[in-house]
Amino acid sequence: MRPDPYDTGRVRYNHARGDNPGGPPDELPSFGAWHGESAHDDAPRFDDGGDPPPRRRRIAWGKWIVRGLAASIVLFVLAVVWLAVTAPLSRSLKPPTPPSITLTAADGTPIARRGAIIGAPVDAKTLPPHVREAFLAIEDRRFYSHWGIDPRGIARAAWANVGSGGVRQGGSTITQQLAKNAFLDSDRTAARKIREVMIAFWLEAWLSKDEILSRYLSNVYFGDNVYGITAASKHYFGRTPQKLNVGQAAMLAGLVKAPSRLAPTGNLKGARARQAVVVGAMVDAGFLTKAEAATVQPQRVLAARTDTLPTGTYFADWVLPTAREVAGDSGTEATVKTTLDRGLQSTAERVVRQASLRGLQAAVVAMRPDGEVVAMVGGKDYKTSAFNRAVQAKRQPGSTFKLFVYLAALRAGLTPDDVRDDSPVEIAGWKPRNDDGRYLGPITLRRAFARSSNVVAARLTQEVGVRNVIKAARDLGISTPIPNEATIGLGTAEVSLLELTGAYAAIANGRYPVTPRGVEGNRNASWYEKIAGRDTEMPGKVRDEMRSLLGSSIRGTGRDANLPVDAFGKTGTSQGGRDGWFIGFAGNLVVGVWVGKDDSSPNPGLHGGGIPAQIWRQFMMSALHIPVVVAPEADEMGAPLDNMGDALDQFGRALDGAQPSIEEAVDRLRELGIDVPQPPEPRQRAPVERYPDDRGPPREDEGGPDEGYDYRF
Repeated sequence: MRPDPYDTGRVRYNHARGDNPGGPPDELPSFGAWHGESAHDDAPRFDDGGDPPPRRRRIAWGKWIVRGLAASIVLFVLAVVWLAVTAPLSRSLKPPTPPSITLTAADGTPIARRGAIIGAPVDAKTLPPHVREAFLAIEDRRFYSHWGIDPRGIARAAWANVGSGGVRQGGSTITQQLAKNAFLDSDRTAARKIREVMIAFWLEAWLSKDEILSRYLSNVYFGDNVYGITAASKHYFGRTPQKLNVGQAAMLAGLVKAPSRLAPTGNLKGARARQAVVVGAMVDAGFLTKAEAATVQPQRVLAARTDTLPTGTYFADWVLPTAREVAGDSGTEATVKTTLDRGLQSTAERVVRQASLRGLQAAVVAMRPDGEVVAMVGGKDYKTSAFNRAVQAKRQPGSTFKLFVYLAALRAGLTPDDVRDDSPVEIAGWKPRNDDGRYLGPITLRRAFARSSNVVAARLTQEVGVRNVIKAARDLGISTPIPNEATIGLGTAEVSLLELTGAYAAIANGRYPVTPRGVEGNRNASWYEKIAGRDTEMPGKVRDEMRSLLGSSIRGTGRDANLPVDAFGKTGTSQGGRDGWFIGFAGNLVVGVWVGKDDSSPNPGLHGGGIPAQIWRQFMMSALHIPVVVAPEADEMGAPLDNMGDALDQFGRALDGAQPSIEEAVDRLRELGIDVPQPPEPRQRAPVERYPDDRGPPREDEGGPDEGYDYRF
């Protein structure tokens, strides 16, 4: 029979037995045959009518043991890596708090101290036995026998706590305390306790017992902001740890439990009671006999010394981060010399204290042209408010920002003698106006800067470009955000007094940017700035022209700041009198002054040419040792007693140097609130006849009536 070519090869099932046609179908065989049951004669048959017995599974113990070992190794490696990263052994050598740092003025006189008193590390092997034993007796008697944790100590503490109904004892070993002090915080959580145990094992595995004890004694806290047994021995007893007697060692060991509460300088009774407890523990541990313990006397400590150095001042708070970088990782107390001049600092504090501020705040920054800050006042009273308004406050600088507008203009090729229109202007819907409401028409840039014309500054900003004004500010060291809009020319971008004073210092120095700094030999520059050398020399012509503008301003809106020596500066007033500024330089000092309120509320009547300019002048007069001119005494007739000629000569020179115009006098009176009408045009005076060649008056036939006349006005 030929195969059917359309046969798909499917298997056809017939559920009826071939030998039992029409009979009931037999049951199908069990699927157990498909799972590998034996087909031998002694194996159960599928047609005997019974179910096969269940098969037992064999557990592969070898595989699970190997897997468990592999997982343990992986976890161990991960734990080691985690501990190496989060708990490096070197950290156990460092104190748990930054060490004390003493700041000195430029003359070496200490001016402030900040941070903890940390003693030099000690080697436990070099200490007298009773010093080590005092700590072991009260903190960890089985220190030399356990592996980082003490099960017996934990059980004893737990039993005592259960009996007392609260946490009265702790079971932490010295190793655990070192782990907690050096690597962990003070949270009382189960996770932190687990980490503490792991780090304790880690320390025990890599350090010897003497090394662990040495690091513990070098870093443990003893109260009064004192860390380490070296500092504590000196602080409380005026001696080194090697010379401590039994009573002194016991008192120090007793302080560890509650150092702030038991510090003997404030709680001598409590410290002595705790000392007795430690001596008793030394007897129980076998370190002392009862006879030796009976000879231990209550200890006396040095009287608490009055620290005459403040922990903070406005200047100290500002300079401290840089001072710590300069000090480096010394681990103990460090001394850093700053740029502060104590005399100038005292002068700055005095002039602020004597100013008529009433409800206002004030800030003063004085620096050298190269950026060395020699005085800083961040407010009227540091004890009342430690907020440093010279550094932390960002306020609108008003017209002091015009420095960058005119610098950009001079860079673009303009000169102080160029003329611009001082008349109302509209720029993209913005209409700047002059504060006094007066507009003088075409005036020179020098006069516009002197009278602080807002419309001229707005026109210049539009002319040279906002980006160039921003670039000028950035070049001179302004780092705060500056919006890309024309209004910045009037000082709408917020800056700090410190940065703005540094920008004016660049004009005095002739190089930019000037970075304010408070530590000698440290310019606070990044490594990139040091390599790239951002210090750039300002073109001499631009510098001289900027000084000319600043000199005219101090004789204009800044008259109250004028000095009898060459002085340069600019006033600034933000909208509503919220901020009053005066920044300028004379001699070897660049000084910035800000006056206002912390909440930026309006201050009617406050302007940069008022209180800020007066504070600036008072500081400069004292700092530059400029004598105050006192009028000579008069006799009974009212005439000066002597030196009349010299006084008149000086007065005449002053008048010749001033030469005020009528317009400037009117401007000054208007600034003082006196409404003065515009002066009338000068009237023509009658001509004065002069006869040529003494011939007498001309005849009518010798020309017109004007010939030969000299008109004098």
